[in-house]
Amino acid sequence: MLPLAVILAVALLGGYLLRDYLSFEALRDNRQALLAFRDANYGVTVLAFVAIYVVIVAFSLPGATVATLTGGFLFATFPGVLFNVTAATIGAVVIFTAARWGLGERLAAKMENSQGAVKKIKDGIDENQWSMLFLIRLVPAVPFFVANLVPALVGVPVTRFAVSTFLGIIPGGLVFTSVGAGLGEVFERGETPDLGIIFEPQILLPILGLCALAALPIVIKAVRGKKGVS
Repeated sequence: MLPLAVILAVALLGGYLLRDYLSFEALRDNRQALLAFRDANYGVTVLAFVAIYVVIVAFSLPGATVATLTGGFLFATFPGVLFNVTAATIGAVVIFTAARWGLGERLAAKMENSQGAVKKIKDGIDENQWSMLFLIRLVPAVPFFVANLVPALVGVPVTRFAVSTFLGIIPGGLVFTSVGAGLGEVFERGETPDLGIIFEPQILLPILGLCALAALPIVIKAVRGKKGVS
């Protein structure tokens, strides 16, 4: 339980102490200094940004959305989206690993050795791991923190988790990074970014299409199972 306890303690402490620093207002007020530092120290800025983003995700600190916007603001849609997705994936793997060290391996072993409904649920997840992993990443309603913990608790291999996380968060990451890339104009108008853009039909429908594609293998297996088709 120690790894999870450390993450929880840092998350609570960080949420209290850093809430004013990891905010849209802080980005707006310090934008000129950030741009000047980036122009003078591009490589250092990239490394520092990725490191801070990893810590935010790994310890579930507030400000992940602001960090994604910052990636777009500082580095444009590309390579900003690459920096954002890479950092988010690394942070997710850290918290995933901590959860496995804590409860994950023990809980997965108990589920594997159990009988009845619990064993069927575990077998169903194992048979459709790739599809389930992509689904929880693509569906906007699934919190990122939950999508990091659940796979650890059912024994998903770390490589499979990392690959599905990296690929699965690209659509959403691209949307928010592009919003961040346009923050300069938003700041000039004295407005705030529209984070609800991901629920606009032209954005949401393609993502839901990807969700349907990810769910297709699960549906096919279910239909074959009911019809007795091998």
